[in-house]
Amino acid sequence: MPTNETIIAKTIGRAPDRSVNIGAWQFARWRQFIGSYELPALVDPVFVVHVGGKPDTRLWQADHWSSERSVPGCATIVPADVSTGWRIDGELDVVTVSVPLAELRRASAVEQFQAMRFAFADPLGIALTRQILGELYAAPTNEREAYISTLLDALRAHTLRGSMGPTEAPIPSADASAYRIHQIMNEILARPEAEHSLEALARQAELTPSHFCRVFKKATGTTPHQYVMKARLDRAQELLGGSDLPIAAIADQLGFTSQSHFTRAFRQYAGQTPSGWRQTIQ
Repeated sequence: MPTNETIIAKTIGRAPDRSVNIGAWQFARWRQFIGSYELPALVDPVFVVHVGGKPDTRLWQADHWSSERSVPGCATIVPADVSTGWRIDGELDVVTVSVPLAELRRASAVEQFQAMRFAFADPLGIALTRQILGELYAAPTNEREAYISTLLDALRAHTLRGSMGPTEAPIPSADASAYRIHQIMNEILARPEAEHSLEALARQAELTPSHFCRVFKKATGTTPHQYVMKARLDRAQELLGGSDLPIAAIADQLGFTSQSHFTRAFRQYAGQTPSGWRQTIQ
């Protein structure tokens, strides 16, 4: 009988980098590279933690790729019996925790795993997952095995408890949490045309502008300005390929100071002018 892990391994063409069982549960780390993948329906629900890699993984939604993107520090729930599509831009590094349906029923926790939840914040689940991963790569000792077992039990209890619900508040932190950075990134992706000044973004993260720049670049691999520009140019590609809007109107709609500014930025990003790219796509 197939398991979640055999289905995932067949889809991406490789075995997990590390795996360990928690009774009927299975904890597995997967590392994959650029590409689009259609994942068949899984046997059991999965709690997925995005632990590393490039911050640009999208989910297929009905007839388009999601504007929201999963980044390191995010969690996702994939229910059983639902096929999904994924697009990876760069390296992906995730951990999957397969959650047996039988145990969910016993714990009356089925409801929280019945719907797809993509790229949400779960600081405790992510912290536990990272700690377990670190121990799996350490030298084997009796103490290490007992510690891993305790961490795995804590992760299982946390998952069943359902603390990842949509009303959960972020854990307060003196520093910029993964939750705050992720919220800022999603706001930029939802409205790339907005000004998104460094000062405004830093205030939202409750940091000084210089500290925010360092934290943001560490989390995403790009500066805030580069991230905003990439979001605008990604949206420009969508508009050029899916609409008949004049190029000047697209430049104005996405917040560029002029059509020539837009053309220079687009050529540097895509290797073609906007009009040339539109002709290629259409």
